[in-house]
Amino acid sequence: MPEKLPFEFILSPDPHAACAALREKGPVHPVDFPPGMGAFLVLDYEHGRPALNDPRLAKSVAWVPEPFRARFDADNRILAGNMLDSDPPDHTRLRRLVSKAFTPRRIESLRPRIQAIADDLIDAMLPRGEADLLDDFAFPLPITVICELLGVPVRDQAAFRDWSSTLVGPALDEAQVRHREEVNTAVGDYFTAIIAERRAAPRDDLISAMVLARDDDELLDDQELLAGLTLLLIAGHETTVNLIGNGMLALLTAPEQLKTLRERPELLPSAVEEFLRHDGPVGRATFRFATEDLELGGVHIPKGSVVHILLGAVNRDPQVFGCPDVLDITRADNRHVAFGHGIHFCLGAPLARLEALVAFGTLLERLPGIELDCDPGAIRWNRSGSLIRGLRALPVRF
Repeated sequence: MPEKLPFEFILSPDPHAACAALREKGPVHPVDFPPGMGAFLVLDYEHGRPALNDPRLAKSVAWVPEPFRARFDADNRILAGNMLDSDPPDHTRLRRLVSKAFTPRRIESLRPRIQAIADDLIDAMLPRGEADLLDDFAFPLPITVICELLGVPVRDQAAFRDWSSTLVGPALDEAQVRHREEVNTAVGDYFTAIIAERRAAPRDDLISAMVLARDDDELLDDQELLAGLTLLLIAGHETTVNLIGNGMLALLTAPEQLKTLRERPELLPSAVEEFLRHDGPVGRATFRFATEDLELGGVHIPKGSVVHILLGAVNRDPQVFGCPDVLDITRADNRHVAFGHGIHFCLGAPLARLEALVAFGTLLERLPGIELDCDPGAIRWNRSGSLIRGLRALPVRF
């Protein structure tokens, strides 16, 4: 078996280079993450894509041996029982309920509102001639959309941002553990109050629909309701923020690609898929747990092990993607796994794609002179964990 990697590998500031070098030694490697637990990284497309839908790799923490199971339960207790961390038949039941809000017709009906939000944000930026594209555009666009879809006040978005970054990042010291506990409590209190409001006075929003399903059809228990709402709030904006930020950085540092996209706007859908592949917003798929002894890439995976599929590495496998480190908005047959694969394929992918199409199209149309307002070498990535891949800031001028 290859030598076990230290847990710091998972926090590499340059994951693409680190994973490329490691992939040359083999597709699967042991890693000490979470610290002290048996875990493995999957880095290639041949093994990574099937692993995302392998029934031997479960999502429920019920498959985690003690004492580690207690640690998983404590880390994100507010998210316990959400559909992303469930297996059939619970996963099937939970996903079916939420999928009603993400039908193609419902998503397409949001286009005018998404366009209006994008235009309003750019109107506010224009007089200044400069902006942090994350704070001023990439974050407020999807958070406003998901807030309106759920039925929660947009004015609370600052709290949502802190909650999201805390719940998707690792807690590696006592201060982070304490803050995560505080956030778990705050999120629970927040949604408990809103659920009570919707029970008393239902509205035409997703929270009311889920409360109704909980009370009338008994499709959810109380914890599943809280976990589902928290997941929708986080996943409904966190990934799109970084899709927009990472994609714009890629464009602004590849002038020939930016020029091509300006000249051929019909390439926008292809460009969005390439942004997802080239530097997608999710670096690592959520935890999977081996339900039996198995083998991946010639490496023995003992029952109870954690398996991490590194989506960023899978999407840059040179055996599948020619010149994988190069941004190519004309790339054909782009079979990336940025949204996952199989039964856990991202439910919000159609909404994320629509938001991205509107965002990039509007930015390029209304800010024709947009460019980086710093040296590319000064750009810093968040290192809060390997799950989300995103920037700290994206200064631009126009």
